[in-house]
Amino acid sequence: IPDVDPSADELLEKPEGDITMDGFRNNISVGVQYLAAWLAGRGAVPVFNLMEDAATAEISRAQVWQWIHHDRGVLEDGTEVTEDLFNETLEEELEKIKTDIVGPERWETDEFGNASELFARISTDDKFVEFLTLPGYEYLD
Repeated sequence: IPDVDPSADELLEKPEGDITMDGFRNNISVGVQYLAAWLAGRGAVPVFNLMEDAATAEISRAQVWQWIHHDRGVLEDGTEVTEDLFNETLEEELEKIKTDIVGPERWETDEFGNASELFARISTDDKFVEFLTLPGYEYLD
């Protein structure tokens, strides 16, 4: 791996590449599923056959936040990534999680309501939260 010494300007360059709806959906689903497990007391959890932790969920949340707030937050089909698109997609992903992934029993025992509320808040707030678990402590007993 070559050494890289980027300048401050290079670090602030606008991102290149397409944002896909599948990637947007995956980030929302991973973030919510991890936060539900974290709020229920588990630190590493299987999500889509991979063991995920807070770092992965944070990357998912940070990308969603950036796509909503950045002027280049546009899906490959030209759809602008907005808070409305996020809310609509979140509802769709919550239904998939409940019916196709965890089932109604685990849905009721885990913290999916709080997790989705928290993920929505930290993904759409004007201010970027430093790390997704920090405001999550408000939900812990």
